[in-house]
Amino acid sequence: MPSLIDIRRRVRAVRSTQQITKAMKMVSSSKLRRAQERIVKSRPYAKEMLRVFNNLATRTENATHPLLNDDPLSARTLLIVITADRGLCGSFNTNVAKATMQFVVEQPKDPQGRDVAMALVGRKGRDFFRRRGFDVLYEEVGLFQNVKWAHAQAIAQTAIKEFLGPDISSVYLVYNEFRSAISQRVVIEKLLPIPRLRPEDTSDGATAAKRADALLSPSVEYVFEPDPQQLLNTLLPMHVAVQIQRALLESSAAEHAARMQSMDSATRNAKEMVDRLTLYMNKVRQAAITREIIEVVSGAQAT
Repeated sequence: MPSLIDIRRRVRAVRSTQQITKAMKMVSSSKLRRAQERIVKSRPYAKEMLRVFNNLATRTENATHPLLNDDPLSARTLLIVITADRGLCGSFNTNVAKATMQFVVEQPKDPQGRDVAMALVGRKGRDFFRRRGFDVLYEEVGLFQNVKWAHAQAIAQTAIKEFLGPDISSVYLVYNEFRSAISQRVVIEKLLPIPRLRPEDTSDGATAAKRADALLSPSVEYVFEPDPQQLLNTLLPMHVAVQIQRALLESSAAEHAARMQSMDSATRNAKEMVDRLTLYMNKVRQAAITREIIEVVSGAQAT
């Protein structure tokens, strides 16, 4: 049986941990509000831009622009995997790693027998996939302290460069989508070539089908001003950067939400442990007092 001193020392240690987790929860809550504001502001533009270019890709030929070419020679895929730089956020990083590994297993190897290539954003993902020997073409850590447009542009330039090269046929984003303070969802979405809109891509029943039919109607045409090539050369790289920026902001908000939830759970667990240890300490102390009383009484009776 541990002594009272050992139990008191353990109670103090758990209380100190409880204070730390509580402070981390408050910090994450404060950061989450700012991150949530940023993602709410960026979503409408990014999603509308995605819809427009999906629609545009449906009505244009592959030869119109290289980023619209969905029939390249190579069959190798580039995965842009976005994780956190730190832990203590529950299953946030684990879920991304599991989804990525499942995607890799399902992807066919290229003609040279190579697996997918990786572009890793976040220290946790970089360490995980490096240890497993994946081909890492790009890595970036430490950007979630302050996500900037320049970060998205750098990642987009790498993705476009690799896609236009001979080895990469498609580019996918893997990240945690922020849904609410208690809910995040791992998303794997195609970035390049620009996906073409199909009726089955919508899933809202008859209304969605009618909307898809309208989007795919041949009567709708785009008029380009200025020249189509000049316009696409400017807007398509910007579109790729915008989608990466949205994914970075989604992941940042989801990370803060996951850490807040994890630290809240840790704080409650610490409180329960303190209560159990305090109860056990009181029982040990009561047993010691009872034993001392028995010894005193026994000594008095002996005399």
